[in-house]
Amino acid sequence: MGTATGSTFDAETLRRGIEGNTGNTLLALYADDAEIRIIDRNTQPSHPKVLHGRQDIAAMLDDVYSRDMTHTLDQCIVQGDKAAFSESCEYGDGVRVLAESMITLRDGKIAEQIMIQAWDE
Repeated sequence: MGTATGSTFDAETLRRGIEGNTGNTLLALYADDAEIRIIDRNTQPSHPKVLHGRQDIAAMLDDVYSRDMTHTLDQCIVQGDKAAFSESCEYGDGVRVLAESMITLRDGKIAEQIMIQAWDE
């Protein structure tokens, strides 16, 4: 874990946000105009799901954190204004999800995120 030089991005806050019971701590890490591109089985690279701004991100996080599942931050690497992290999740029925993210930081907040995720089938 680490902190980006010259920023307020804190990987331990990322851990608390991901592993928490609501998305509020995690949402606070995003810039107001942040963008997330999500690539998975349903939203493939040529047509990713794109969330624009904290309102879209908050709606996604509210949905995710309303589910019966746990989230774990497995690894996080911060270097300057870039960071990468892996997250593993498990639904109450045992279905697992793995997500890998690459993020760009601006003024210590997440400005851009590309997330690639896969589920058990």
